[in-house]
Amino acid sequence: MNASAPYPPPRVPSDSMPPGRAALSVTWAALPFLSLGYLTPFAFAGAALWRRNAHLVVAALVYTAVFVAQVVLLSRADGEGGPSGLVGVLTFVQAVVGCGHAFLVRRRVFDPHGLSGVDNEAAIERVRRQRALRQKARELAAGDPGLARELRIGRPDLPREYNDGGLIDVNHAPAEVLTQLPGITPELAARIVKVRDETGGFMSAEELSALVGLPPALTADMADYAVFIR
Repeated sequence: MNASAPYPPPRVPSDSMPPGRAALSVTWAALPFLSLGYLTPFAFAGAALWRRNAHLVVAALVYTAVFVAQVVLLSRADGEGGPSGLVGVLTFVQAVVGCGHAFLVRRRVFDPHGLSGVDNEAAIERVRRQRALRQKARELAAGDPGLARELRIGRPDLPREYNDGGLIDVNHAPAEVLTQLPGITPELAARIVKVRDETGGFMSAEELSALVGLPPALTADMADYAVFIR
């Protein structure tokens, strides 16, 4: 169909990773600050080895160089100025800048392809459930058309509570709703309405295709979403 039911929104709009992986990524990103910068080069080096990413490799080399300079200056510090001020700057770079940098790239490290939030099994289950809902609604409409009309099966343009799985009532829905059927353009929808008014409606997708002159390839796809309530 051209229009489908919206998927449920992600649990956290800014982060589609599962809670466990998201927590691990935050912990990793916080290591530079929690260790006062001493673990910054190791955190980025580990990420670079894991992901084989050029950006992470360069970052690891830079933070390692800063760490080495920090250690050398600390060994020469005499406590009376001198390199101690520069040591403070380097510590700030390792702890604060490194932490901010890690938070910026944590998704690149822990979810490089944006697939952590993908749940294909859930998507398959949704499609199967929609198919089952359509089949049940279609059977109800065949057995009790009056009830189907009251429940507004196949009428997404009207307020209703019954979930029909996305059916479209070809015999009653307006032209703009008919365009939600697979392959039905506004021109074809207008033609369907015209023939429907002339004949009083259709009995099946095959009859619809024959009377309206729809392309044969559309019949099977359309039949899965069409219902013909008389």
